[in-house]
Amino acid sequence: MAPTNISLVTEFILVGLADKHDLQVLLFCVFLTMYMVTALGNLGLMILVLLNSHLHIPMYFFLLNLSFIDLCYSSVFTPKMLMSFLLRKNVISYTGCMTQLYFFCFFVVSECYVLTSMAYDRYVAICNPLLYNIAMSPKVCLSLMFGSYLMAFSDAMAHTGCMLRLTFCDRNIINHYFCDILPLLQLSCTSTYVNELVAYVVVIINIIVPTPTIFISYFFIISSILRIRSTEGRAKAFSTCSSHIIVVSLFFGSGAFMYFKPPSAGSTDEGKISSIFYTNVVPMMNPLIYSLRNKDVKFALRKTLTSCKF
Repeated sequence: MAPTNISLVTEFILVGLADKHDLQVLLFCVFLTMYMVTALGNLGLMILVLLNSHLHIPMYFFLLNLSFIDLCYSSVFTPKMLMSFLLRKNVISYTGCMTQLYFFCFFVVSECYVLTSMAYDRYVAICNPLLYNIAMSPKVCLSLMFGSYLMAFSDAMAHTGCMLRLTFCDRNIINHYFCDILPLLQLSCTSTYVNELVAYVVVIINIIVPTPTIFISYFFIISSILRIRSTEGRAKAFSTCSSHIIVVSLFFGSGAFMYFKPPSAGSTDEGKISSIFYTNVVPMMNPLIYSLRNKDVKFALRKTLTSCKF
C-alpha cells in the first residue's frame, strides 16, 4: 500500500483552451503576441526606472517591483500554454505542476500587496506631502516590499504544502491550462477539507488587509483632491494616481469575477476564459497603462532613446 503522502499520479494532462487545430494555431499567434508585449513592456519599464535617476523615488520603486512580478507571473503560465497549442498531448509532471502552483500563488499575492503599498504611497504623497520623504523613506519602502514578498511566500507555502499532502489516484486530467488550486482539488481521491479551510483563511487574510487599506487610502486621497481649489491642481493630483486606480480595478476586478462568482454562474470553459484576463491580459496592460498615462515615464523613454542614438 502506497504511503498517503505520495501521489500515485506522476503526471497531469492539461486540457488547455481548445482542441481544434485551426483554433489552436490562431490562439498560439494571439498569446505569443501578448506574451511578447508583456515581456518587452515590463522589461522596458524596469530598464527605464533603473537608468533614469529622476525615477528613483518610492512610486517608481514599487512600479519596478510590479513590473518584475508581472514579468515573472506571466512566465509561469504562458510558455507552457504556448506549447499546449503545438503539442497533441499537453503533459506536465507532478513536480512541475506543484512548482507552477507555488509560483502562481507567490506572484499573485505579491502583486496584491505591491498594489496595496502603491496605494499607501499615493496617500502619503497627496495627503501628507510635507512628510513624504520621512513616511516613505528607503527603509520604509524596503520594509513594505519585504512584507509583500513574505506574505506571498507564506501563502504559497501554505497552498502548496497542503496540496502535496493530497493523493491523486487515477484521475489526472486537469480541465484548465495551468495547475490552479480548484481544478487540482477536484482530482484528489482523499479529503480536501484542510485545503479548503486553508484556502478560505488565506483568501480572508488577503481581503482583510489589502482591500480596506486601498479603499481608506483613496477615500482620503479623493477628499484631499476635492479640497484643492484650482481645477488644474485637482487634475494634476488626480493624474498621479489615475494609473494606479485603473491597474487596481483590472487586477482585483478580474480576480473577484473569477473566484467569487457562484459555481452555477458559468461553466468550466467560461472560468478558463475569464482566468485568461488576470493571468495574461493584466500583466500585459500594466506597463502600457503606466507608460501611456505617465509623463515622467514618457519623458524617461524619450531621454533614453535619444541617448541611444549614434
